[in-house]
This record gives sequence, C-alpha cells and structure tokens, in this order.
Amino acid sequence: MPRRVSLPAADDLFRPTSPTSAEPPSPAATAPADPDDADRTRERSGAGRRTARKPSGRVRHDEKMTVYVTSDELLEIEHARLLLRRDHDLVVDRGRLVREAIAMVLADLEGRGAESALVRRLSDG
Repeated sequence: MPRRVSLPAADDLFRPTSPTSAEPPSPAATAPADPDDADRTRERSGAGRRTARKPSGRVRHDEKMTVYVTSDELLEIEHARLLLRRDHDLVVDRGRLVREAIAMVLADLEGRGAESALVRRLSDG
C-alpha cells in the first residue's frame, strides 16, 4: 500500500462554484405576472431608481476586500455581534454583520442621496 497522499489537481482547486448561464434571463421570467404588482414595485423603488440592495448573507463569496479598523472599532463590532446574540438570538459572524451594515448604508445613500447619513458623515469629517 503506497504511503503517498493524493493531492487535488489544479482543475479541482479552481473549478467554478456555480453554474454559468450563457443566456441572460428573459424579461418575462423576471417581470411580475400581475400588472398591479409591477406598479407597486415601481412605486416602492422610485421612478428610474434601482431597487434596494440586499446583503449576500451566507453564501460563498468570490471577492475579497481588506479593511483596516482600529482596535476600538473592532471592539464595537464584536460588542454588536454579542449584543445581537444575547438580546436577539441572532448568531452572526463579523463578516455578515459588516455586509449587512454596508447594505443598509448603500440603500440609504440610494434612497436619500445628499440627505443620507453617509453623505452627512463624510461631509463632516
């Protein structure tokens, strides 16, 4: 019996994780069946505006971004994570917490523009 360990090949390591589609979905497949639903969706999202972003949640992420934070900011993130767990029974990791916060800030920016909290904070500092 050989004692050598069989390692995965490059094809196994760098394989796509999700099926790719050559054709984009047809507009009929993504449009609401009821015209009233389409009107309500358009009213909620605003005329000509993109709809609110949803955070990615618990999926495999193919992109990475490094963000440096101070030790105080990291402690605040940990405190928020523990508070969510203790008071709301929500077990989330720091990455998901940060992705949710980013989604909220971007939705606020998209919806309120110059009146958003992000614009105000960046203008002040």
